[in-house]
Amino acid sequence: MRTKNFHFLLSPAAMGQVDAAAASFGQSGFEFMRRAGEAVAAAALRHFPGALRFVVLCGPGNNGGDGYVAAAALLRAGCRVAVHHHGDPAALRGDAAQARTVWQDETENLRSILPQAEEGSGLEDYCPQEGDVVIDALFGAGLARDVDAAVADVIDRITAKEIPVVAVDLPSGIDGMTGQVRGAAFRACLSVTFMAKKPGHVLLPGREFCGGLEVFDIGIPKRILTMHQGLVAENHPDLWLAALPRLAGASHKFTRGHLTVFSGPPSATGAARLSALAGLKAGAGLVTLASSGAALLVNASQTTAIMVKRLDDLDDLSAYLDDRRMNAFVLGPGFGIGEKARAFVLRLAEHRLVLDADGLTSFKEMPEILFGAFSAGEVRLVLTPHEGEFARLFPDIAADRSLGKIEKATRAAKRANAIMVYKGADSVIAGPDGRAIINGNAPPSLATAGSGDVLSGVIGGLLAQGVPAFEAAAAGVWFHAEAAQRAGNALTAEDLVAHIRTTLP
Repeated sequence: MRTKNFHFLLSPAAMGQVDAAAASFGQSGFEFMRRAGEAVAAAALRHFPGALRFVVLCGPGNNGGDGYVAAAALLRAGCRVAVHHHGDPAALRGDAAQARTVWQDETENLRSILPQAEEGSGLEDYCPQEGDVVIDALFGAGLARDVDAAVADVIDRITAKEIPVVAVDLPSGIDGMTGQVRGAAFRACLSVTFMAKKPGHVLLPGREFCGGLEVFDIGIPKRILTMHQGLVAENHPDLWLAALPRLAGASHKFTRGHLTVFSGPPSATGAARLSALAGLKAGAGLVTLASSGAALLVNASQTTAIMVKRLDDLDDLSAYLDDRRMNAFVLGPGFGIGEKARAFVLRLAEHRLVLDADGLTSFKEMPEILFGAFSAGEVRLVLTPHEGEFARLFPDIAADRSLGKIEKATRAAKRANAIMVYKGADSVIAGPDGRAIINGNAPPSLATAGSGDVLSGVIGGLLAQGVPAFEAAAAGVWFHAEAAQRAGNALTAEDLVAHIRTTLP
């Protein structure tokens, strides 16, 4: 049975705690392992009914125990099965040792699958063969070091022969916390995990190495999962839907918030207009495009429902802010890099602000000034950097190769007292309180000019309606990706805006 409605991602350490907690409540660890191994066998048979042989690679821990159970189940189903062990099977302990006894036939050392024996020695029968399906039960999500040379060689040879691989928990060689490749990794056709996804299933490049992913409920009570769920989750409406505004009969445009987007010079106004229109589509009651006098006619001739207001300098901005109904702002798309951007941002320090693109780069030499301006009070700053912009604002964090994307985003969010939208195909939304959400619904078509400007506008539109900053960012990223799904593969930023909607079917 597949698990449902559990969007939190369990780190490998947390999953170990879940297993221990289940045992402390009188649950049988071996029974969970039996269910896991049989789920793997069932999935392998379902996806590869024509396999001529299943080759099960069993590691030195609990992942290997799952493999031994899967091998026995496949044998009972009438399949031809070969089992190879890594490490000494006699050294297995606990549930894994008991699982090893379920497989009552011989096993070969993992190195026996390498084509290094002379013909006639008998060992060539264990080389990867056409019609094989490999069950990877070597390491799973608990790997925290590079795979050794022997395992890397096995991975390379199986990959070179294009043998299908079914991974138990996570493809061996993928770090379960960061999703990074540890030396070498299987590229699975299917991964079968248990109870909950791990961060490595959702973060890149791990997500691409998993192939299809199935999550099976092996019977651990959900209350135990909840006890150990931590602060990292996969983005889903269940996590923020309750924070979104609800239209009522008495609603009008002023109750739905007023978003202001700052435009750049006459030759670079399109980005701000995209952002402004996205904010309007996201539900803001009113949207104003704040424009310099030089760009005023360009912007006015290209907008309809969006208002255009001339704001040339800090005095104009201060007068504009006297109207307390101006409650959310987007600065950066096409605005220009330099002193004016810095001055405007610092003047907006008491307001809810999405800072993107040129706004971020303007602070690359002095990020501490930006962070200090928003350091007190509620979290009201949302930063939306891509990889390069992140490295400019947080060079030390970006350069630390021991950190995964989640750790980088959460550390940066805490330093800046801001909500971090660390953009990419696996965008991470993080808050200074340690919460982090990984987005997994973004299609590759979002890699197009203007896409980030649209995202800033969506988040700004939600902020204008009073949605808390973390939830506005998470919802904005999700709705942005959903719009791209609707727009199709050939989308442009203009198409993307047309498909923005912040209501669910």
